Amino acid sequence: MSKAVLTLSSKNYGAWALRGWLMAKLVRLDFREKIISPDDPGMRAEMLLLSASMRVPSLDHEGVHVWDTLAMGEYLNEVKPKAGLLPADRAARAHCRAICGEMHSGFNALRASLPMNIKAHFPNFKVWSRAQTDIDRILVIWQECLMQYGGPYLFGKKPCLADAMFAPVVTRFRTYDVQLDAVCQAYSNTIMALPEMQEWVAQALTEPDEIDELDAEF
Repeated sequence: MSKAVLTLSSKNYGAWALRGWLMAKLVRLDFREKIISPDDPGMRAEMLLLSASMRVPSLDHEGVHVWDTLAMGEYLNEVKPKAGLLPADRAARAHCRAICGEMHSGFNALRASLPMNIKAHFPNFKVWSRAQTDIDRILVIWQECLMQYGGPYLFGKKPCLADAMFAPVVTRFRTYDVQLDAVCQAYSNTIMALPEMQEWVAQALTEPDEIDELDAEF
């Protein structure tokens, strides 16, 4: 049987690509990567937040094609149920789905003002009020989950779908020098210490700077 194929965009700029890739890694799916060049017009539109529909990342596995990131997470949980991508407890699973859905559909000011850019660092970056409101809500989500489920991940002892969904936010907070409380800083450090995250970041750092628009300071 051939390997699954995971289609990705830029590893430096691709927040959705990171989410899908990390989910696949967390369930130990055997897959190969297909990278779409940032020169592709459709890919460029997605990474510049100009696309109405996000079609990357997408997963081809055993004749099934899945492209929405949340749908991909649900699918991977079905094909690899023992990996624990969703919590086993029904109440925790509902909670996990709720915050993943909030991340999937919300926080537009954060996305626009603090685009993912792993290679960049902007000390003392000025965060405007709408983006700060998004940041404050994300930190509340993290604090509540870490308190309720005991950490070090959002739903306990092992990373799950929620951690994959919020991983790009962790990189954004580091890029734009967002100041965190001790609990959220510890969580951020835990996510960045994941071997899978270290692998992604290492590959992102070698990526050519091909999307000049995303390097603007704003």
